[in-house]
Formats: sequence, C-alpha cells, structure tokens
Amino acid sequence: MSSLPLVFDAPRRERPPRHLADLDPGERAAVAADLGVPRFRLDQLARHYFGRFTADVSQMTDLSADVRDKVGALLPALVTPITEKACDGGATRKTLWRGHDGTLAESVLMRYPDRATVCISSQAGCGMACPFCATGQGGLQRNLSTGEIVDQVRQAAAAARDGLLDEPTRLSNVVFMGMGEPLANYKRVVAAVRRITSPAPDGLGISARGVTVSTVGLVPAIERLREEGIPVTLAISLHTPDDELRDTLVPVNNRWKVDEVLDAGRRYATTTGRRLSIEYALIRDVNDQPWRADLLGKLLRQRVGTSRVHVNLIPLNPTPGSEWDASPKPVEEEFVRRVRAAGVACTVRDTRGQEIDAACGQLAASHPGG
Repeated sequence: MSSLPLVFDAPRRERPPRHLADLDPGERAAVAADLGVPRFRLDQLARHYFGRFTADVSQMTDLSADVRDKVGALLPALVTPITEKACDGGATRKTLWRGHDGTLAESVLMRYPDRATVCISSQAGCGMACPFCATGQGGLQRNLSTGEIVDQVRQAAAAARDGLLDEPTRLSNVVFMGMGEPLANYKRVVAAVRRITSPAPDGLGISARGVTVSTVGLVPAIERLREEGIPVTLAISLHTPDDELRDTLVPVNNRWKVDEVLDAGRRYATTTGRRLSIEYALIRDVNDQPWRADLLGKLLRQRVGTSRVHVNLIPLNPTPGSEWDASPKPVEEEFVRRVRAAGVACTVRDTRGQEIDAACGQLAASHPGG
C-alpha cells in the first residue's frame, strides 16, 4: 500500500534560534548569567510568555529598555502564521505555520461546548509512511524544536482567550496528533510536555490530564515515556488488530507487532493510571470487517483490560488522490456494537474540519507560496 520507507531519524537541518521555551528553569539561570541580567528578569520574561501568552517584549513595561534589549533575543519568531482557515461556524481554526527556515507545519484549534483543544505538530511532515494519511505520504522534513512545539500551544491559548473561536474561551486540552510521530522526536516532545504542563512561570499550566501524546507504536519510546512521571494520556494509532494488515497499513508494525504495542500500552496505563486510547481510522472494505471488530475487542480485553482502554473510532477523512473512503454508517455502527460487546468502551470521534483539510490524516502543510 505504501512505497515510502520508514524514517526514524529526521534529516539534519539548521537548528532554530534558541527560545525561552527551550530552556528548563535550571537552564534559564545559566542563560541569565550569559546575558548579564539577574535571574529574576528571565522569570519576569517567562511570566509574560507563559502566563500572559505575550511574546512582544515591547509590551513588557515592567522590564527596562536595556533589559528588554538583552532578553528579547530569547523570543524569536519561531513559527509564524502564514494562512488561517476557519469552519464549523468559527469553532474550528487551522493555522499553517512557517518556521525560520521556511519549513511548514500545521495545527488545528477547536472549541467544544465543554473545552477548547489544540492539535499540534511535533515534526514537519512524518516518516511513518502510513499510506492512508496525507502527512505520512508527504515524508519527513525535520523535527520541530521544543520552542516551536510550545509556541503553537502558546499562540493557540492566546487565540482562544481573545475570542478567535467565535467566543473567548480557555485552552484546556493539547493533543500531539498533528503532523509527525511525536515519539520519534522524543526528547523535544517530552520537554514540550513539561513546559505545557508546568505552572507559570515555568510553563503554560495546562493539566497533564488534558494532554494526549499519540504514537503509531514505538515500543521503546512508550517505555521511556512511562518512566517520565508525567501522567499524560497515551493514544496508540492501531487501525487494525491483525499483524498481516497492519504491516502495510501502519508500516512500523514490521518492527513492533500488535501484541508488543498493546503490552507496552498496558504497562503505560498501569503505571500512570491513565486510560489507554486506541485510535482506529475506519476505512471502507479495508479494516471495517465484523471479525476485525471482534478481534479488536478480544485483544484489548485480554492484553490491556477493559477498565484501562478506550477505542476512539475515526471515520476516514478523505485526502486528494486517495483510493480509500470512510465506511458506511451501518458498518461503523456494527463495528462499535461488536467492540462494546467485548466489554471495551468505544466511541466515534466527532469529525471536525474536513472542509478545510483540518481533520485527522489530512494535514499536509501545502501552500502555494511555500
């Protein structure tokens, strides 16, 4: 189904400029010394950035002009919005970002009745080569830096606060389900998660329970994440319960099989106390057969446990030139019924952003001027 190779190591490119969000609290002290300013000045800078979502030093009037000149270099424009599209009555907003080197990535901000969620990218492109995903078919350009990841969230939080989702709201959820395989950019993603979940002035103060990190199943990285002590939700993009199909549908399965991935997911859920999310894009006549629903329910019950897992069924979102389509509604309903019959919680994801290519699997970061 896919002729692209798996790519775990991103191409080496020029590193983005150093950013405040790249620094942990200990590193901030060393940088303050390098800049010749007291440590508390960087804490003030951080309060503006993380607490007030401000990256314009000219607005930081509690800092003197000479201090602003020195610390302003820590707030370079890492990700600049190039285009923005809205749909769903203004409740869904997709942003195309350009990095310092022209690299493109996308994020999607969504308002729901009870929450506001941003879906962010951790890489420009993706090296996992899943044939049904526009991002995967575009290949991997490079990893995003910690600062580039965090700044997507910071700008989303400001947009939500300022009413760009039709009404002011607070950003409460962050999902690493945009472009890229988060666990293939492990070090920077974990650092970004720490900035996102730490309280100001060390981070954005979003609850770890509101953060989800997805993966196609990089087992060693799942084990590392389990030991980090950050109780974020882990989402595994399974898409089929049998190795024969998954070897082609999710090529990383050639390295770590379904049983290995689910066992790692169970250990993660047991250690963190967070319920494992199983992502399953339902594709007409490919992975939507009743026997696959039965097998999925059986495997999750046996290898993870019904109290520790939830299946998030995703109607396939169309992409240009794709040979596949979403399953018919009756097929989807029967699939849900069979998974639930095994005692496993199963819901269908609310499809958002299709008309602006902002739904799962559609992010391709295309831009005529890019």
